[in-house]
Amino acid sequence: MKTLLEIFNNKAFLVIFLMLIFIIWFIIWNIIWKIVKYHEVKWYKLDAIKRSKSSILWEVYEKIIPFLPNFNYSPKDMVFIWKWVDYLVFDWLSSWDLNEIIFLEIKSWKSNLNKNEKMIQKIIWNKKIKYETLNIE
Repeated sequence: MKTLLEIFNNKAFLVIFLMLIFIIWFIIWNIIWKIVKYHEVKWYKLDAIKRSKSSILWEVYEKIIPFLPNFNYSPKDMVFIWKWVDYLVFDWLSSWDLNEIIFLEIKSWKSNLNKNEKMIQKIIWNKKIKYETLNIE
């Protein structure tokens, strides 16, 4: 019977032993990596769901805000545009006494105007607005 030292001195056994250790290490590492990726993907999915819910909720708020008691304008005088400007307000038009036209953007307390909204705001402030009629025959 061979001693333990003789077995470890055998090159074939040493190669097989190292390959076995490598295979075990690779399997363990692969399992750990899959667990980490699973939790990472789960976190991204939960974050996307949270942001989606927040976005949908804010869209509902934008529709409801004009009907709140302390809102400055009559909902009858407002046209919902949604893209780049939330509302176009024809102040007092429903009373047949139009005072002004207002481009109204409703923002949450955290958000700021984006690049397009800032450009629109600049054009309005510089009074580069015109009214056109398109007749189609």
